[in-house]
Amino acid sequence: MRPILVLMALVAFVVFSVLFIDGLLKEKRTERRPDLPKVTERHKLPLREYKEKEQVVHEDYTATVVPSPVERLARPRPTGPGSLAIIIDDMGKGMQEARSIIDIGVPVTFAIIPGLPKVRQVAQEAQRRGVETIIHLPMEPKGYPERRLEENGLILAQSNEEIIARVNGYLREIPQAVGANNHMGSAFTESRDKMAVVLGELKERGLFFVDSKTSAISVGESMARELGVRTASRAVFLDNIQDVGYISKQIRQAAAIARKRGNAIAICHPHPATIQALAAELPKLREEGITFVPASSLVR
Repeated sequence: MRPILVLMALVAFVVFSVLFIDGLLKEKRTERRPDLPKVTERHKLPLREYKEKEQVVHEDYTATVVPSPVERLARPRPTGPGSLAIIIDDMGKGMQEARSIIDIGVPVTFAIIPGLPKVRQVAQEAQRRGVETIIHLPMEPKGYPERRLEENGLILAQSNEEIIARVNGYLREIPQAVGANNHMGSAFTESRDKMAVVLGELKERGLFFVDSKTSAISVGESMARELGVRTASRAVFLDNIQDVGYISKQIRQAAAIARKRGNAIAICHPHPATIQALAAELPKLREEGITFVPASSLVR
């Protein structure tokens, strides 16, 4: 009986000790961990004080400001005096192109190629309406005969007598002509001997010569001066590219040269794009101080 009582007392002591220690541990945990908010509150961001935002001010850039295309177009065009002669090469193919150019109402010079279908009609219409005409002399280009030339053209292999006969034939076909310039001729105009023959015939008729400068080493102008033939040379080709914008730019370049030098000669052809550009630019340039004159006014 006594051992049983001792055992029961021992068990009671162990249970009491376990409960006492467990209570102490719970109390320590409670001291270390503060009360946490509820789960639903725990994930909310804390409220911030509302402060009215100041308006953002964007300062202007200090770099160079590039004008818009509209502003560039709105800039004033150059003005000032200068004399400009425009020669229309390759005339004589048709009447419509001739009338369209004359209708622009600005003095020009028609350079007519002998032998074309409407030579006489174009020359007569030009004379009737007060437009100057010259002979557009077909001359041998470099690369001939691979490069095509009119059958009635002047070539280096011809005798002087043949050249004289052909030039006289041109003059009979276009009696209204007051001068001449070269059609093609990058090879022919480099020959002093052959150019002397042509220029001699022009001098005998009292005609002038405009060197189209199809060769950088053409002797046309220098030979004409030696022989006492009134002469000048081309400053700008207007329509090497058949685009209205490009041609308009070239016309303005010719006007700028005329203002700088006092005068200039430009050459173009009766392409639709060229006629459109001429119709748009020439009246404007006249209002801005450019005087349009026939080529005969600029030869010396």
